[in-house]
Amino acid sequence: MRGRTLFAVSVCAFLLAYGVVVLGAYVRLSNAGLGCPDWPGCYGHLVVPETGQHVAPAYSDAIIHPAKAWKEMIHRYAAGTLGLLIFLAAFLAWRQPRRVVSPGVASLLAVLVIGQALLGMWTVTELLTPLIVTAHLLGGMTILALLFWQVLSQLFMINNADTDRSLRPWVILGLAVLACQIFLGGWTSANYAALICPDFPTCRGGVWLPQANFAEAFTLWHGNVNYEYGVLDAAGRTAIHMTHRFGALVTTVVLSLVAVRALASRIGLIRRVGIALFLALLAQVSLGIANVELSLPLPVAVAHNGVAALLLLVLVALLYLSRSKEMSLKQPR
Repeated sequence: MRGRTLFAVSVCAFLLAYGVVVLGAYVRLSNAGLGCPDWPGCYGHLVVPETGQHVAPAYSDAIIHPAKAWKEMIHRYAAGTLGLLIFLAAFLAWRQPRRVVSPGVASLLAVLVIGQALLGMWTVTELLTPLIVTAHLLGGMTILALLFWQVLSQLFMINNADTDRSLRPWVILGLAVLACQIFLGGWTSANYAALICPDFPTCRGGVWLPQANFAEAFTLWHGNVNYEYGVLDAAGRTAIHMTHRFGALVTTVVLSLVAVRALASRIGLIRRVGIALFLALLAQVSLGIANVELSLPLPVAVAHNGVAALLLLVLVALLYLSRSKEMSLKQPR
């Protein structure tokens, strides 16, 4: 019974984590990241204050935008609930009679969610500093990946005596490349560089190599300023955008090779996951091009973030399943 409870909590936490990642992208891309200028409340309240309602003295002259504020607060409520589920899973993992779920991984998740909460706070208090915003994105993706690993460990019985090591280096390479590309995607978004090149595959007016300032583009700190809507000039944003495009090309090639290698596996489940990787990669490339051609429509931009998370999960699944040539489903007890 205890194992089934842990499994249910793990699945709920994983699904909610995916929702929090997508919701966070929605908040960021709809320019609602500073919808509430304080943390963890909103203008000194635990809910968005109504027009004319008393607010904290520091914000007495502020203009409240309820739509943006509610987006931000709903994201915080979801993230807070996720944190409670992760702490509960860690508690149950240490109490389980059989170490189906690694207590170390569960404890690491508990530590990471505390760090993620701090990054969420600093995202607001440091006025959308790109380095913090991007770190917050990477932290969310890391938590999502570990939660998925936790679910997989309760679903599949692995025969470690029969390990398939040929696929694992490819998957690890794919994960490393994808992590770099997710960083570049977050950096592009946090610096408002997604629309600086309105053409594809060229940048502006058929130019393949536009003027770019890479030194400015990857300067991690520009002082104590408000970073909302960006502080870089066109050359800096162009450098970020074009680097993200180049990263997308490298990522597409590497993940395609991983998918081909997965399709060559003798394990049927790994082959099916390889197909899923191809489909997710195709969707991600299409969404990236659509973002440029359609001038970053919000649904497409959010979907681009969501599919990036799916690519990460598919690679995590391949990493887990490649541990063995023989595996079977198991039922939590």
